[in-house]
This record gives sequence, C-alpha cells and structure tokens, in this order.
Amino acid sequence: MLAQRNVRELYCFQDFVFPAISVGGPDLLERFERQIAAEDPFSPDANEMSLLIHGGGVFMRLDAEGRLMVTDFIRGFTGISDEVTFVGRADHFQLWQPQAFMAAQTQARGERKLAGKRS
Repeated sequence: MLAQRNVRELYCFQDFVFPAISVGGPDLLERFERQIAAEDPFSPDANEMSLLIHGGGVFMRLDAEGRLMVTDFIRGFTGISDEVTFVGRADHFQLWQPQAFMAAQTQARGERKLAGKRS
C-alpha cells in the first residue's frame, strides 16, 4: 500500500498509551500539527501534544525494497527484538512486540466483555 501511494518517508512516534510505535505518512504528522495549531500555543494541551508528537517521533525512510528498518528508536520503546507484529489502525499502523500486543488485545477484549459490550 505504501508503494502504491509512493510514500518513501514515514513519521514514526511513540504511542501515547501503548508500548508501540505508530507509523504513518506525512499526512499523519500534519493531522497532529493541525490539532496543535488549533490550540493556544501556550496551553498545557498544545504543549503536551507537541512534546509527545515532536519529542517522541522521528522521520524514517523505507529502504530500496520498501522495508522499514527496526532501529534503536523502535526497539528501545517497544522491546521488539527478533519478531514484530504489525497492527493496522485506520489511517496508520503500529509496530508491537508480539507478546505485548497479545496482552494488550486480551486486556481490551476482557474490558469490553466486563462492560457488556459486543465486538
């Protein structure tokens, strides 16, 4: 899909909640920057969002084969070593350490069940 859209550079940032790296094209960063710009630049919300998006993110380029290399930035935040789980999240995707993803998904499923919500 990235190759079809001719995306060669991705914005990767540390997820706000989970031990995962969120990855998307330039439009993902632009969406957050629009949200930040809509706030008073000195407000706690704008400062917090900028800290998370700008301070916890990096641009990464795909290699010649269209692969994203798992760098120290990714490994350090997620604990990924030799395996990675890719998780689609609407307009972006995430990189997870497989066991961490399974645990988070199991917890989310359990919470929905306790709340009486159906899939």
